Amino acid sequence: MSISKILNSLETSWQRDDILLNIKKGLGSDEIINKFLVKNERQIKELNSLLRPKDIDLLNQVEQLSTCESKLINEIKNLNYLKNNENQNYTINKTEISPSNKVPSNRISSFMIKWSNKFVVIALLTISAIALLKQAWA
Repeated sequence: MSISKILNSLETSWQRDDILLNIKKGLGSDEIINKFLVKNERQIKELNSLLRPKDIDLLNQVEQLSTCESKLINEIKNLNYLKNNENQNYTINKTEISPSNKVPSNRISSFMIKWSNKFVVIALLTISAIALLKQAWA
């Protein structure tokens, strides 16, 4: 099987809408990725055997690009989080709500920031790698 056919098949298997539904159902990114790897094991092994050293370099560049994109997303989210947090503190001080009431929201926010960033990095890496390899072989 050619690389372009394998990449098309993998791209078809990686449906973002389905992944988002799995996330909403409570599946973690590791579970989603493991299911994808198991489902597409044959194609991934075949793709891996067809990759040349320059393709590996391209994958490394895609990984660096995805890391930059992830950091940018994280910075944007942190700016928004800080802005919301400042507004929350103002509201809390204004209405004199006890600080213990805001602790769970901070824990939830920290959890979401930590895990959503990991998922975004993995998703961007996979999608970018598939797209770039598809373009390289087209």
